[in-house]
Amino acid sequence: MRADYLARRVGVFVLIVWLAATLNFFLPRLSGQDPVRATLLQQASLGGHVQMGLEAMVKEYEGRFGLDKPLWRQYVTYLGDVSRFNFNYSISNYPRTVNEIIAEAIPWTVVLLGTTTILSFTIGTLLGALLAWPGAPRWMRLLMPPLWALHAIPFFLLGLILMYVFAFRFQLLPMFGGYSPGAFPALTLRFVGDVLAHAILPALSIVLVATGGWALGMRGMMVTTMGEDYVTFAEAKGLTRLTIFLRYCVRNAILPQTTALALALGNILSGAVLVEVIFGFPGVGTILFHAIRENDHFLIQGIVFTVIVALGVATLILDVVYPLLDPRISYRRT
Repeated sequence: MRADYLARRVGVFVLIVWLAATLNFFLPRLSGQDPVRATLLQQASLGGHVQMGLEAMVKEYEGRFGLDKPLWRQYVTYLGDVSRFNFNYSISNYPRTVNEIIAEAIPWTVVLLGTTTILSFTIGTLLGALLAWPGAPRWMRLLMPPLWALHAIPFFLLGLILMYVFAFRFQLLPMFGGYSPGAFPALTLRFVGDVLAHAILPALSIVLVATGGWALGMRGMMVTTMGEDYVTFAEAKGLTRLTIFLRYCVRNAILPQTTALALALGNILSGAVLVEVIFGFPGVGTILFHAIRENDHFLIQGIVFTVIVALGVATLILDVVYPLLDPRISYRRT
């Protein structure tokens, strides 16, 4: 690998993260709302504070969060904090820090989205390759209409359908949450089984929809690849159909799928937000939804910046590894 190529990729990564972080800082502030005042007013309406001391409390909390400083000083402080992955306190969950809240939610999302992404990729890619192979059983053609239909349904809509059928109508699976109310999180078979039962419906809604997308994408690439000259040359050499299928067709058609998989894995922290919200799954999507609803600038910034870095790292790794997967791509500058 050339050092100048790696340096360019890292430079682009840093630039993209900086630009995204800058937008992440300014966009929540364009709403014109005061998050501290809104939070205190909400607490006052619930009897948490008296209205007479509201202005004094707003000034006190704005000083604690640094919101009383000029915008440019807030921006400089923000860049210094995010470079150390320090996202300040959560406005709506004070005195808890944003880091604590995100650290609690990330494992839930990574396990749910990571597992469903890899599972749907594996099943969908295999199905897509078989659907394009002339030697595949004819009954597999019947899978095309269901795959098209599932791919067109949004995650959350299928989730609502599954929730109604399996949780509400027949009461076979839990409807809401990451585990049963009153359960104490512990590494025991009972708790793990409870978590798995709560994860089945959100996972199933994601896998069924995503599998159709992976399958249709792989089938399209296989159809294109099987028409290439090198496949015709392999047939002329007398190679078996299975060899041509595996070594010439699948091996080349799977490269765009690998690219999409890397980006999907890098984007799992922000994927299927509505699915987590609908099922009350305690992941990153749920806390992002509540942060937006409560106008919690710091929590929004922390989540979005974490997603940006994860996606940027996935893209950087893909840029470095892809020339190793595809010999037609060179590290050299053209």
